[in-house]
Amino acid sequence: MSVVIVIPARFASSRYPGKPLVELRGAQGEARSLIRRSWDAAMQVPGIDRVIVATDDSRIADHAVGFGAEVAMTATTCRNGTERCAEAMANLGLSPEIVVNLQGDAPLTPAWFISDLVAGLRADPLAEVATPVLRCTGQMRADLIADRHAGRVGGTTAVFGATGHALYFSKEVIPFVPGDVAPDAPSPVFHHVGVYAYRPAALAAYATWDEGTLEKLEGLEQLRFLERGRPVLCVEVDSRGREFWELNNPQDVPRIEAMMARMGLT
Repeated sequence: MSVVIVIPARFASSRYPGKPLVELRGAQGEARSLIRRSWDAAMQVPGIDRVIVATDDSRIADHAVGFGAEVAMTATTCRNGTERCAEAMANLGLSPEIVVNLQGDAPLTPAWFISDLVAGLRADPLAEVATPVLRCTGQMRADLIADRHAGRVGGTTAVFGATGHALYFSKEVIPFVPGDVAPDAPSPVFHHVGVYAYRPAALAAYATWDEGTLEKLEGLEQLRFLERGRPVLCVEVDSRGREFWELNNPQDVPRIEAMMARMGLT
């Protein structure tokens, strides 16, 4: 088995309880749950052997089975999606070449983001984990800053070195950019897309490590790899004109629905 996508989903989110079952209306008014739309996105990726919803909640599991998804039940003690992916792989006895974690709050993730991510990890033998980053326009950067000023913990930004290996991830908007950036102009800020590709050994090791200080402060699971000195590859992806946003807060629902309407996504 080459590539498996796991979609971790939990009901008891501290910021947005029940988020996986929240409905999003597409361009033609059809309502589908967030977890269903994330599964739909995963099913569009070519070359994937299996797509699995990993959850600890029977409501999510029953709903996912209802629309045809394969489900793996995991413990309530999983602290984040990476730990949930690791447990799902262990429980199912799977060890594919690459495990992709498509977090259940990113229904607008285009298929080519994941294809490019897998290709990037395969091409870098030093990297144990890879994750996509999307260069922000001035408007995207302004939206991230507006969220922070409003007290909302929204999108994550990434900084990386010349080899593409991550230096840091933050819920603050980094790096600092003096002055404004025109709305349609590219900025030096990169939006971290909530998808990961792991080599199985790195994923299994992650679940045995304690949470790191930076991981706890930022609430970002990928920082556990950096705090352990494990290389994380940032793969720059091209939006190809598609808008992208993650569902982190209730206020993101109308924003994502408006994006779907503009892009004609049903």
